[in-house]
Amino acid sequence: MAKEHYPIEKVRNIGIIAHIDAGKTTVTERVLFYTGISHKIGEVHEGAAIMDWMEQERERGITITAAATTCFWTARRYMPRQGEKHIQTEEEHQVNIIDTPGHIDFTVEVQRSLRVLDGAVVVFDGVAGVEPQSETVWRQADKFKVPRICFINKLDRVGANFEKSFQSILERLTPNAVAMQLPIGLEEKHQGVVDLLLLKAYEFEGAHGEKIIEKEVPADMLDEAKKRRQELIEKIVEHDDVLMEKYLDQKEIEVGQLRKALRKAVLNYQLVPVFCGSALRNKAVQLVLDGVVDYLPSPVDLPPTPGFDPKDESKQLTRQAKDDQPFASLAFKVATDPFVGQLIYFRIYSGTLPAGSYVLNSSTGSKERVGRILRMHADKREEVKELFAGDIGAIVGLKDTTTGDTLCDPGQPIILEKIEFPEPVIGIAIEPKTKADQEKMGIALRRLAEEDPTFRIKGDQETGQTIISGMGELHLEIIVDRMLREFKVSANIGQPQVAYKETIKTEAEAEGKYIRQTGGRGQYGHVKLKVEPMERGQGFEFVNDIKGGIIPQEYISAVEKGVKEALEKGVLAGYPLVDMKVALYDGSYHEVDSSEIAFKIAGSMALQAAVKKASLVLLEPVMKLEVITSEKFMGDVIGDISSKRGKIEKMEERGSGISRVKVIDAKVPLAQMFGYATQLRSMTEGRATFTMEFDHYEEVPKNVTEQIINGGKK
Repeated sequence: MAKEHYPIEKVRNIGIIAHIDAGKTTVTERVLFYTGISHKIGEVHEGAAIMDWMEQERERGITITAAATTCFWTARRYMPRQGEKHIQTEEEHQVNIIDTPGHIDFTVEVQRSLRVLDGAVVVFDGVAGVEPQSETVWRQADKFKVPRICFINKLDRVGANFEKSFQSILERLTPNAVAMQLPIGLEEKHQGVVDLLLLKAYEFEGAHGEKIIEKEVPADMLDEAKKRRQELIEKIVEHDDVLMEKYLDQKEIEVGQLRKALRKAVLNYQLVPVFCGSALRNKAVQLVLDGVVDYLPSPVDLPPTPGFDPKDESKQLTRQAKDDQPFASLAFKVATDPFVGQLIYFRIYSGTLPAGSYVLNSSTGSKERVGRILRMHADKREEVKELFAGDIGAIVGLKDTTTGDTLCDPGQPIILEKIEFPEPVIGIAIEPKTKADQEKMGIALRRLAEEDPTFRIKGDQETGQTIISGMGELHLEIIVDRMLREFKVSANIGQPQVAYKETIKTEAEAEGKYIRQTGGRGQYGHVKLKVEPMERGQGFEFVNDIKGGIIPQEYISAVEKGVKEALEKGVLAGYPLVDMKVALYDGSYHEVDSSEIAFKIAGSMALQAAVKKASLVLLEPVMKLEVITSEKFMGDVIGDISSKRGKIEKMEERGSGISRVKVIDAKVPLAQMFGYATQLRSMTEGRATFTMEFDHYEEVPKNVTEQIINGGKK
C-alpha cells in the first residue's frame, strides 16, 4: 500500500492488552479477519491462531511474544435519518496492532509494547471483570500515559455479567470509565449491542458475524438505554465548555460533536470508553475497531517525543511526528527469525527511513547500515522500500542493536527515553548434557538474552554452573524449551532458586586498609565509608564526600568499582546488596605505593566491614496470588496458603447460581510457591485455578534467614 493513502493522522498504533485468558488473541484474530488480512479465522483453542505463531504458543493456547501486524480499516458511520438507514463511510485508516501476552512471566513484552504504542484496547472477561493482571497492565499503561478504550468480552459465557464487570472497572481501575454500549441479552441469549450515542441496536449475522444489521433498540431496553445515554452525554460535556452550555440550555447536541469531545477527553486520559460483546461468537468486534479509529490517538495527537543530546545529557531535545523532521526511532524488540536471521522491531517517532541508508545507534555510538525493511504481519512479512513517521516495522541486518536503543539520523543525534525492565525473581542452574552441547548452549543463551531483557545469565564461580534467571517458572520453562527446539541444545536443569537480596537497616561506618609490602614497590589503599539504608527499590547510590584531595580523583572511581563488586557478592549469604547509599568521606594515600587496584580492594573491604555493623537482613520476592475455587475447597486452599507464610488480603464471590466461585487474594513468598500448580490441582480435584505475579521484596523472618544461610553453606 502506498504511503499517500495514509497521512499520519490516519495511522493508529495500538496494543491489545489484558489478563491471561480474557480473549486478547481471539479479538485480534477477528480484527485480522474483518480488515481482510486473513481470510479464515484462526482459533486459539484449536492451536491455529495467526498471531500465536510460535509452536509453544499453539500448544499451550497462550501468547508468549508480542506479535506485530499492520491492517487497514474504514470506520462505518451509522447516521440514522428519518425513516431510512444511512451509512456514510469514512476514509481508510492504517492500524498497526501489537497483540501482547497476558501471562505475567512475559511482562517484558507488555512493557516494551506499551512504550512504543499510542493507544490500547484493554480486554476484560465478562464473567471475571477486573483480574489481578488487568490491574498490572492498567498500571503499566498509566506509567506510559497510554490513552485506552475497554472491551468487555465473553458476554456469551455462563455467568457473564456486564454490569458487574463495568463496576469492577470503575472501582478498581478508573472512575472515568463510560459505557458506550449495552449488551442485548447475556450468556446464550447474547445477540448484539445497543449503541448509546446513536440509540440504535446492532446485530451480527453471516458465518463470521461480518454482516452488521442495524435495528431499533428493543422495547424492553429503551428506558434503560435512554437513561444511560443521558449519563454518557453528561460525562462527555463536562470536558467541553461549549457543549456544556448547549446541554444546560437543553439544546440537541449532534452525535459528531459528542464524538469529537469524547475523543479529546480520551486523549487527555479524562475518559475511558467501554465497549462490549463476544469475540468468539463474532459479536461487536467491528464496533471496537470503529472506536479505535474514533477515539484513540494518531501519532500527531501526542506531545513531541522527549530525548536528550548524547554528548550532553542535560540538554533536552524533542522530535515531532512529521516526515520532514530528523529521523528518530526506538528499537523495542529483538527477535531471531528462522528465515532472515535477526530482526529488530522499531517504532519511528520522526522522519523517514529508506532501505539501504545509514543510521546512528546513539545508545552505543556505532553506525549501522539498514539492509531490508519489513512490515510485519505476525510471522509473515512484506518488504517495503521506506517507512515513515508513526510506522512500526522491522529491520534486517543490524549488528549492534538491542532492546531500548535509539536509532537516529547521524547528523542530528538524540537518545530517546530507555525502557526500564523489572529484575528477575527466580533462577535455575543449567548445564549442557554433552560436550557438543556446551558451545551451542552458550550461543543459544546469548541469543535468547538479546531477545529478552528480563532473562539473565551468570556463571556461579563456586560451583562452575551457569545460572539462568527470569520472571517465573513458566518463563524459564519456555526458554529451555526454545533452546531444545530452535537451537537443538539438550540441557539438564536444577531446582528453581529464589532471587534473594540483602540490605541494611541502620547507618554504619567502617574503614578498609589494604597494605602489601613486597620487594620493590608496595600496595597502599585506605578508605573510610559510611553506609545508610535507602527506600525499597531505590537500588544503590555512591556519594563522593572527599574534601581537599585527601584521596586523588583517579582513585575514587576505583573505590566505587570495589564497592560495586562487593555489593554484587553480598555479605550475609552471597546475594546482591541493594537499596543503600555509600558515601566515601575519608582515607589516605601513599605517593609511591598507592594504585587503583589497592583502592579497589580497600573499598571492597570497607564496604563489607560497614554493612556487617548495619543490621544486615535478607529480602525475598513476595508474590500476589489469586486463587479461584468452588466453596467446597475454600477452607483447604486458605489453610494451605497460611501454611506457606501467606497473608490473605481479601475474599469475594464471583458469578451466580451454578457458576458461583470464591476468589481469594493473598500475598505469598515465592520460595513457598514452587510446584503450586500440582498441589492446587490435587487439593481441589483439578477444579481450582490460580494466577501469580511478582509484587514486592520483603524482609525474610529471622528463623527462615538462618535456614537459607545454612542451606547456602551446604
